[in-house]
Order: sequence, then C-alpha cells, then structure tokens
Amino acid sequence: MTGSTAFSILDLAPIAQGQGIAQTLEHSRQMAVQAEKLGYNRVWLAEHHGMRGVGSSATSVVLGHIGAATNKIRIGSGGIMLPNHSPLVIAEQFGTLAALFPDRVDLGLGRAPGTDMATARALRRNMQASVEDYPGDIRALQSYLGSPNGDQTIIAVPGSDSHVPLWLLGSSLYSAQLAAQFGLPYSFASHFAPDALFDAFNIYRSQFKPSAQLNQPYTMAGVMAVIADTDEEARYLYTSLQQQFANLRRGANKPFARPVDDINAVCSPAELSMIAHTLQYAIVGSPETAHAQLARFIDNTQADEVIFSFPIHDQKARLHCMQLLANSQNMRKSL
Repeated sequence: MTGSTAFSILDLAPIAQGQGIAQTLEHSRQMAVQAEKLGYNRVWLAEHHGMRGVGSSATSVVLGHIGAATNKIRIGSGGIMLPNHSPLVIAEQFGTLAALFPDRVDLGLGRAPGTDMATARALRRNMQASVEDYPGDIRALQSYLGSPNGDQTIIAVPGSDSHVPLWLLGSSLYSAQLAAQFGLPYSFASHFAPDALFDAFNIYRSQFKPSAQLNQPYTMAGVMAVIADTDEEARYLYTSLQQQFANLRRGANKPFARPVDDINAVCSPAELSMIAHTLQYAIVGSPETAHAQLARFIDNTQADEVIFSFPIHDQKARLHCMQLLANSQNMRKSL
C-alpha cells in the first residue's frame, strides 16, 4: 500500500430516516471536528437538490458552518455543480469562504445537475447553454478568483485575488480530458460510478498539461466506507446504503434508511446485482477486512488521495467508522 496516500472525507450530509435537517447539519459539524482531530486532509460537501436524503444543497453555507467549527482542516465542495450557477456568484461565495478561512478552501466543480431534470430546470434559466458553456465558465471562474488585470471590467468582491484552488470532478472521460487540459487536480466519482475509473485516470495522467496551479497530475478517488468492529456489523450497517441505491433505481425519493437484518427482504436479486456493481469499490467490514480491501484499491489506482464517504444511519457508528479508518496503519503513515 502506498504510505503517502492522503485520506479525506466527502460528507454526503445524509438526512437519516427519523431525523431532521438541523440534526443532519449538526452531524456534519461533529464529523468535521472529529476529522480534524484524527488528521484527515480535507472535508468536502456535495451539491444535491430536491433529495429527501441529502442536506447539503446550499453547499457554501454549510461549508461556513463546518469551517467555523474547525481550525485547520481543509474544507470545500465535492462539488459545486457549476452549470447551475453564475460563475461570478460562485466566485463571490468561495471568495467569502476564503476570507473567513484562509488557505483552507477548495472549490471542486462538477458538470452534472445534481438533481432530476425538473428541479434542474427550476435552478437554471437556460439548461442547454449552461452545460455547453462549462469550459468557458471554468475559465471565467479562474479569472474572477485570480489576480485582476487592467482590462477586467467584472470583479468578484470578495473573490478577486483569492486564488481559491479549483478541482474538476467527474465520472467520465470528458471530465478527465478537461482536467488534464486545464492542469487541475482531478477527483473521480468511483464511489458511485466505477466503470470508467482506470481509463479516466490514464487519460488524465497522460494528457496532463502543467498550469499555474499544478505542475503535475494529482488524482483523488471516491470510496464508500462502512467499517465496524466486526464484518457482520459492517454488513448490517451497509444495508442502509443498499436501500438508498435501490430507492434511486425505483425513483423513490426517501430519507436515508435505517439498516435492516435481511436485505433480501427489501431488495430484489436484480437490484442487489446492480448495487453490487455500482458499489464495487465500497470498503465494508472489520478494520482488518477493510484494510485489505483498501490496500488493493490504492495499489491498483495509485491515487494520490482517497476521499471517503461514510453512509451509515447512526451517527455514533459513523464517527466510530471514521476512528477505525484513522487507526489503520495506512492512515498513520499518511499523516
């Protein structure tokens, strides 16, 4: 296993069955505080809209919440769905975060809507143009966050001269090519879209062009992690995530489900087969089992950083999972 691999957290802000938004955001705060104590590299939150199981739609606002609760851990978006927004508005939001939390803020960008098409239409005035303009919007964002020049008529205040580092996120070869072309760090969504992982990393690394932000390729890979004291307990906790993906396939918009004793009683064989493929890189088991699974993943991908999501219904079990991962030999080597 590569000892220098950094470990980070993608907090999906799950609105658990039987809980409310305020409790979800408090759980995000608790996770960030513990992540900092345990030595994780960064905590990111993702932009999703209209999902009854995700509480981080106002991503920059939630980042202010966790930034205020911590002192040094990096915070950021994984990601902001840029076609949903004016680049100037995002520059102002993240410029504000950078002023509040200096040298701690990352701006990860995605191209997907982060929601269903009806909600996407409610978010955007011109859906097709905004997706097609993605590369140009990235350039505009770089301009707003960079040092202003004499010919620049539009200035982001806050934002200008903040140099907030950009990341490109994706699950396709397009995003890999774009990240390489722009010379930006690249995070692949292997935690829910595994199929193009290796091709995307190969394209990104082979086509990478150094930039003012980054002089060599830097890769991050997403992993779902459900670690408990025993394999049996971890598999039980994992049934919450299996139910979530079954609900997505069914078009059922529900909160993050409680675990169940028998997943076969609530998911069909076809659903479980689909879920097993989609979550093929998930780390599920005791610390010993998880360590072996993670070692294979890092050895195979050679990722510079792994960003973990902890899709566990119970907050105490989620925090314990974070602790168990941090206790592993690989985590100690990466600090």
